[in-house]
Amino acid sequence: MTANAAPSSADRPATRAEPMFGTLLTAMITVFAEDGAVDLDATAGVAEQLVDDGCDGLVVCGTTGEYSTMTDEENLSVFRAVKDAVGARVPLLAGTGSNDTEHSRYLSRAAEEIGMDGLLIVTPYYNKPTQAGVEAHFRSLADSVDVPIMLYDIPGRAGIPIATETLVSLAGHPNIVAVKDAKADLVAATRVLAETDLLYYSGDDGLTLPWMSIGAAGLVGVTTHVATAHYRRLVDAVRAQDLVTAQRINRELEPVVRATMTRAPGAVAAKTILTWQGRLPHSTVRLPHVQATEAEAALIRADLENSILSGTILETID
Repeated sequence: MTANAAPSSADRPATRAEPMFGTLLTAMITVFAEDGAVDLDATAGVAEQLVDDGCDGLVVCGTTGEYSTMTDEENLSVFRAVKDAVGARVPLLAGTGSNDTEHSRYLSRAAEEIGMDGLLIVTPYYNKPTQAGVEAHFRSLADSVDVPIMLYDIPGRAGIPIATETLVSLAGHPNIVAVKDAKADLVAATRVLAETDLLYYSGDDGLTLPWMSIGAAGLVGVTTHVATAHYRRLVDAVRAQDLVTAQRINRELEPVVRATMTRAPGAVAAKTILTWQGRLPHSTVRLPHVQATEAEAALIRADLENSILSGTILETID
């Protein structure tokens, strides 16, 4: 560790009172130039703005970062750029998951060498392994590194869940410390919270309040790109046990979540809104994503017009 670096996640206790990865994380976009090349400077700038606005952790090159459309070297270059920009200020998790265990191992070890504080590893998708295979995949990766891991449970994308029993078993591995849950089974998660020390993070922006009410540490979000300060206040209100304030902010955020998460893929909608806020020069995405259609953009715009973000949208957004 360099003299100016923040303590690594391994140096911080994984307690639910003071979660090692923070409480408000953005699964951040990767900015592409208009020709599709990775724009490292602009991506670092997004990271700096998110931290300035209240994020106390970031996920780099996750789903919203379009990591699966990028080469390994592009992913690693983004890890380095964000690490250089904000690595001394907040914990950084590298998205290194894959359906190929050996490929994920390569990315995970490379991210550790770069100095990322943790890894976000998604359920192996497409192959649809058994739960024994899912567990073996995660254990093999956890055995390969000395940084903490957040499992990403998202059956809607992976095709399979991480079963409750599998999570309970994996919690015994010292490097597996957290779960990003996009399964929305709060009953099953309550059992995991009761039987393990795993930290839970909401993987559904609109369910942040319910998740935190049962003991989740916070949110790993996409809508947090465009409403960072509002989510900071929501998370802080829950942690302060100010339910009335948390409920109000949660209601205020509903149209923003609708705009960002239901009208187009999250990366597409987030980049669209960020350009409307004057924070990105363009909203380039990589295939198979395409930019928001005119109809999708109209729906996003309508959602935002009467929301708490209406004042942040530039007058001309075509």
